Amino acid sequence: MADLPGRPRQLAFDLPIDSRHGIEDFLIGPSNEAAYGLVEAWPDWPDSWLRLVGPEGAGKTHLAAIWAKRAHAWIVPAADVVDANVAHLVSGGALVVEDCDRGLRDEAALFHLMNAIKARGGHLLLTARTAPDAWGLRVPDLLSRLRLAPHATIEPPDDALLRALLVKLFIDRQLVVDTGLIEMLALRMERSCAAARELVDVIDKLSLERGRRVTRALANEALARLDPED
Repeated sequence: MADLPGRPRQLAFDLPIDSRHGIEDFLIGPSNEAAYGLVEAWPDWPDSWLRLVGPEGAGKTHLAAIWAKRAHAWIVPAADVVDANVAHLVSGGALVVEDCDRGLRDEAALFHLMNAIKARGGHLLLTARTAPDAWGLRVPDLLSRLRLAPHATIEPPDDALLRALLVKLFIDRQLVVDTGLIEMLALRMERSCAAARELVDVIDKLSLERGRRVTRALANEALARLDPED
């Protein structure tokens, strides 16, 4: 449906969405329950560190935030792990290092950090999209240490979790949709948490631009924008 002549067109601004990272907001399903259980088992981890692996948007940051709150841990990007920062990063006793597969600049510093955390009796949570063998590491001792580290993997969502995530994302944006539309989206969209977030974002922006509620036609347009060949 085209915009009517003379009808004001609303602008969609990229305003921050209330992304809730509390434990009560984490949706658990078969794809992530093992990872959730291992993170929740802290401080009874099998080692001083834990690797959390999963695709983009799978919930690694959310799980890391849950653990950080419980452990009073700092959260830093992998790029911040450099030799000059190690002593400070270790001083808190608990630390999350995010995106180790794409942001790591100082491999020796990460190896030193892991040793220092262990010596202190602290804990370290590392997040990444892939296993260490795919990070392109050049320090053999670091690669060996990471390979042996306990790890938890978040798998792609099953049907029930994908539907629940869509519902939550619409609620977070205060958008009202019916169950039939959720079913349609879940059947046609790419099956990933990141795709669910992108799809709801496009639907939200279209709804704001058109000044219309979320309808099946608007949802179909969003799907077509993300996958023109669908």
